[in-house]
Amino acid sequence: MPVPLGERSYEIVIGAGLWDDPATWQGLPAGDAMVVTNTVVAAHYLDRLRDALARRHRRVLDIVLPDGEAHKHWATLGAVFDALLGSGCDRKTTVYALGGGVVGDVAGFAAASFMRGVPFVQVPTTLLAQVDSSVGGKTAINHPLGKNMIGAFHQPLRVVCDLGTLTTLPQRELRAGLAEVVKYGPIADWLFFEWCEVNIDALLAREPAALTHAIRRSCEIKADVVARDERESDLRAILNFGHTFGHAIEAGLGFGVWLHGEAVAGGMVMAAALSARLGLAGDDLRERLQALLARCGLPTRGPALGAERYLALMRLDKKAVAGDIRFTLPEGRGRAGVHVAPDDAVRAVLARYADAPVAALA
Repeated sequence: MPVPLGERSYEIVIGAGLWDDPATWQGLPAGDAMVVTNTVVAAHYLDRLRDALARRHRRVLDIVLPDGEAHKHWATLGAVFDALLGSGCDRKTTVYALGGGVVGDVAGFAAASFMRGVPFVQVPTTLLAQVDSSVGGKTAINHPLGKNMIGAFHQPLRVVCDLGTLTTLPQRELRAGLAEVVKYGPIADWLFFEWCEVNIDALLAREPAALTHAIRRSCEIKADVVARDERESDLRAILNFGHTFGHAIEAGLGFGVWLHGEAVAGGMVMAAALSARLGLAGDDLRERLQALLARCGLPTRGPALGAERYLALMRLDKKAVAGDIRFTLPEGRGRAGVHVAPDDAVRAVLARYADAPVAALA
């Protein structure tokens, strides 16, 4: 499917067995390739991707990063630059991001910055990356005070979602990805939310037809939003549903203690509760969302960081303006908008929905 962005337009390709099909890579630059991946993904897929790319590229190089959100920082980004420069790469080099959201964000930011920008291709291997982070051109690293605070917009040349990579995905990672799938229903397509309610067991069982539909519909929604608002001046902010609370959870616990999708799940429940408190949507929306996330095996409450800690972290969020915290909140079934909420209303929601143990999830 296309992501129509004028001269920066590209395609999202979804299917099984894509890597072995030469058509998947057709039209991409034929200079050097630098595959950026991590230790976990490399063990499963690095050799296969290198073999596939060798048919097109002059050289296929690679760098294997440590795994996890805790490594999404300056030192890891610097290691990618070291690999590019140390291998004699030039502005015709194409960077391939092979992995989940962390790899995609780091590799994309490196591609955006190296020699002021080189092409890159997203090859997501997690459900979360296939339905969300690989699409849209957001790249970033974390700072100890906030998630994704340092980065750039840099659109990929292509996104290749091979469903075969989901067969080796740990169940916890699959559940975390489902949070980003579920997210699209309350903000853009309530019928899709209802489809998720009916098909959640099939998704958890990794039935190919269900996964294909979920990935395609999620990408369709995100591609439509990105095409209308590439740099998040207005509409694209609806994709941050659950993320203001969620990013505070990740930073407050320490990056990687809860997975991104787990933090977003708890954040969506709190955002839906805040929406109901402000009279934007009925509390029945929060109830159904909470029930579906529970069926996914995801958190439905935030950790007990304390209201003042949450508020302080959310004021550091990149969506905050002049100290005002901005929340993406449902405005009904399949509609959302960005709102500033009084601190007292936020505290009331946190008092009720942010009482989970401060501990790593399994």
